[in-house]
Amino acid sequence: MKAPAALEQLTAALKRLPGVGPKSAQRFAYYLLQHDREGARLIARALDDAVARIRHCVRCNTFSEAEVCETCASPRRDAGLLCVVETPSDQLMVEQTLSYGGLYFVLMGRLSPLDGVGPKEIHLDRLLARATDGQVREVILATNFTQEGEATAHYIGELLRARGLRVTRLARGVPVGSELEYVDPGTIAHALRDRRIVDD
Repeated sequence: MKAPAALEQLTAALKRLPGVGPKSAQRFAYYLLQHDREGARLIARALDDAVARIRHCVRCNTFSEAEVCETCASPRRDAGLLCVVETPSDQLMVEQTLSYGGLYFVLMGRLSPLDGVGPKEIHLDRLLARATDGQVREVILATNFTQEGEATAHYIGELLRARGLRVTRLARGVPVGSELEYVDPGTIAHALRDRRIVDD
């Protein structure tokens, strides 16, 4: 017996989520339709609303409903510090440490030539413009400690140092191979405090 077309479409859509395979997607679809139709409607409305309203901040590239996000617009932030992270969820984790008062730039990815992700895809031109705006005195590279994250930090660090900027990297308090989204805030706070100068 073949499932109805609408059900197959829902299953296919759910498969697009990271870590969700065909069986999990099918299970989610059946659960929502069988046990929680109101929840399904809520998810659909929330997704539709988010897609319609969420954009990228023109200054830091993070998710925002306004042209400039709340962090960039805050007069309490230190405009001389710029923390470079891979994703908005990484930015959120740094914020949760309560140990950083500067601004951010969110790459929305990391360099990965094999996957077709180069400097253009991580908005490197915008980062360079932001970092050399005359206000930034230190750039903190807080990319993840994966192979791609390290390569991204090295590449960005070289470009920024060539422009006379002070460039630091999160200390190794963050476990190698980990992603900031899954590291506890205390570890990230320690790594921020012990950041180091990026050298050759």
